[in-house]
Amino acid sequence: MATEHTQRFMEKHLALSGKPHCVTSKEAAADIIAAVLAATAARRVALANLSPELTSAIEQKASALSIEVIKEPYPASSLPHSIDEAQVGVTGIAFGIAQTATLAEVATNDAQRLVSALPRIHIGVVYAEDIVETLEDAAPLLRSIFEQFPENCAVSFISGPSRTGDIELKLTLGVHGPGEQHAIIIED
Repeated sequence: MATEHTQRFMEKHLALSGKPHCVTSKEAAADIIAAVLAATAARRVALANLSPELTSAIEQKASALSIEVIKEPYPASSLPHSIDEAQVGVTGIAFGIAQTATLAEVATNDAQRLVSALPRIHIGVVYAEDIVETLEDAAPLLRSIFEQFPENCAVSFISGPSRTGDIELKLTLGVHGPGEQHAIIIED
């Protein structure tokens, strides 16, 4: 059963043109990811900041669909091209903010950050226990992250698909990043 934070996050995410999913296990999260891969006819998926168990489950499902999986460590000689060729990027999320349906992604190198920015579809995976209500509630988490990683740390705030209003003052999705964004919340 979805918690109040989870429910609020999902409602806001949907309002931002995102695609929220709530599951009860890593295996169920991998099933959602496989369904997205199959529905979009993806040929390559890039992974970053995921648990070994979830990474393994995604690899098994992608293999069954004949989809190439690329993951860390990425060879520097193929960056950013190898990630740019992925149709889907899946990243582990440090925490979510229910008030704004924001996923906070922590990257300690550029390759990790590119996985959520270059592919046309991004899937962020967050645990329900890591969703806070407001940005103010997130401040201590941010301080802790920057204390843990004092150098080479970037936090990206992702709230739905990429959007811009620069083109004839019309809101357009996917111009400067992913045009489709999924948030998978694991309640286990």
